[in-house]
Amino acid sequence: MGKVVLVTGAARHLGGRFVRRVQRDPEVDRVVAVDAVAPTHDLGGAEFVRADIRQPAIAKVLAEHDVDTVVHMDVTGTALGAGGRTSIKETNVIGTMQLLGACQKSPRIQRLVVKSSTSVYGSAPRDPAVFTETTPPKSLPSGGFAKDAVEVEGYVRGFARRRPDVAVCVLRFANILGPRVDSPLAEYLSLPVMPTVFGYDPRLQFVHEDDVLDVLDLASREPRRATLNSGTFNVAGDGVLLLSQCARRLGRPTVPVLLPAVTWVGSALRTVGVTDFSPEQIRLLTHGRVVSTVQMRETLGFAPRYSTAETFADFARSRGPGLLPPETLAGAVDRVAARLDQKEPT
Repeated sequence: MGKVVLVTGAARHLGGRFVRRVQRDPEVDRVVAVDAVAPTHDLGGAEFVRADIRQPAIAKVLAEHDVDTVVHMDVTGTALGAGGRTSIKETNVIGTMQLLGACQKSPRIQRLVVKSSTSVYGSAPRDPAVFTETTPPKSLPSGGFAKDAVEVEGYVRGFARRRPDVAVCVLRFANILGPRVDSPLAEYLSLPVMPTVFGYDPRLQFVHEDDVLDVLDLASREPRRATLNSGTFNVAGDGVLLLSQCARRLGRPTVPVLLPAVTWVGSALRTVGVTDFSPEQIRLLTHGRVVSTVQMRETLGFAPRYSTAETFADFARSRGPGLLPPETLAGAVDRVAARLDQKEPT
């Protein structure tokens, strides 16, 4: 029998794209797409199973389809449909627990790939300049998706100890962006006016949605010669951008807010349903976060096609011009600089 891959979170954009992508692998015999709601996009020739990973019935799905590879993409910070924060946390944490329990009981499981986040490192004023996979966070995330990711990774480590025969790969993605990505940060960057924390200009990293699919595909296969795709890896595009650079490239004006008032602004934005300005999001937009991708390149053997700047440029093109189009802003700056040069004494 050929390889049978089960993908969770298939109703989401990235999950659906990965389901279609993995079907093209000649080594894959069948793809089983799982989600609690029916997808609105095409899943190709995959078999869709409507199942809630929070329920023990997921074990039956693994057994009935003889699944040997699980790609767990249903760890996310955004609700699908009308679900709120409670539903998201239950799916992230309880759903992962149930899925891992089902994998532990299955003798056919050979490989587990988990989509995680660099948010497990948190964001604090005394953070190191660059996090490696083994750097402990100065301050553990206190809530939201970041805390969910920390708990998920804890359960995954426990599973890896109990099933050393299973190859386990945890991919910690930097902020994922792209033309069709739906995330709290993408919503924030799409605001007509971006509130920022007065006196701070955080460093940010991004990874393109296409690179996310590429590295998930790599992790779900047998490792290539001289590489190892078991373990925990940071995944991000090369380079960093300052938040101020992001705003200029989007043509979005910023409104600096004193730190004590940022929480109030976040609450107001959540109330009107504009964006998820959670405490962890605020910390990221205050202190930033940069991770090392040496292990991604040297051990996993993966090289992203897009840098952080190129990822952001692709995202910016999909959002259209802001109130201050970059070309207009750059032209205005050049004209002011030229006039100042003319007034300087010779």
